[in-house]
Amino acid sequence: MFKGVLPAIITPFKDNPERDLDIEGLRSNMRFLLSQGVHGIVPCGSTGESATLTFEEHEKVIGETIDIVDGRVPVLAGTGSNNTAEALRFTKAAKDLGADGVLVISPYYNKPNRSGLIKHYTALADLDIPVILYNVPGRTGQNILPDLVSELAGHPNIVGIKEASGNISQISDIIETTRDEEFVVLSGDDGMTLPILALGGDGVISVAANIEPRRMAEMYEAFKSGDLETAKRIHFTLSPLFRGMFIDTNPIPVKTAVGLRGMAAGPVRLPLDSLERSKIEELKKVLGNYD
Repeated sequence: MFKGVLPAIITPFKDNPERDLDIEGLRSNMRFLLSQGVHGIVPCGSTGESATLTFEEHEKVIGETIDIVDGRVPVLAGTGSNNTAEALRFTKAAKDLGADGVLVISPYYNKPNRSGLIKHYTALADLDIPVILYNVPGRTGQNILPDLVSELAGHPNIVGIKEASGNISQISDIIETTRDEEFVVLSGDDGMTLPILALGGDGVISVAANIEPRRMAEMYEAFKSGDLETAKRIHFTLSPLFRGMFIDTNPIPVKTAVGLRGMAAGPVRLPLDSLERSKIEELKKVLGNYD
């Protein structure tokens, strides 16, 4: 179900002191993405500033996403937290709203031990909704190693992983050790998408697809059809954009880029802050490659 290019969507805010949700902007952005051939939508991930959304806002964004998507592609809702009770609340809400699955970051800051991680993910998977693990050591301070991924993959509702460790050997090990399971491995780094596909991975949860969804989808489709040369050409065409999305902390650059493209974005919420002027000019030059 969760294969191909799945944009991790930004959450547009209004440019007012409260930084209220821009629901109409959210709907407009999703209609654009759906028109460009993406294979799924991921609301309320770190790119969607989930850490600064209230419970009510979190559920509102997921609900609006499901409503606009209307079954055309899977909705994979971000429901992770470093508090298991909070993650359970988010996950139950996503299930009740009709999400096709949930994306669950490993608990950050408190760095649980192995048995704690197993119990955390098992509690969520036992809610009977497909769970995609999310490994991003740069944000969590902890790496989910392949042997633990393989063990968790034994749960019938733990169906895949978003891998953003940046370690291609580790990702290869995960793919190798889960080949006998119906377990998807998705890149969490746009620039690693093509190498991960080559190893047998299944796609990407993408930041860059907020900006260039059609090209991202075309790269995936070219690879899947056996046209490696086209897939490589698109990969290298998009590589400056991949780098541009991380000239500052995600989602500051992508949200700025979405706004520069004339789509709904608005400001980021504190403690994130606006992109500095020199980096905005750098980003404009990158975007100029694709206009």
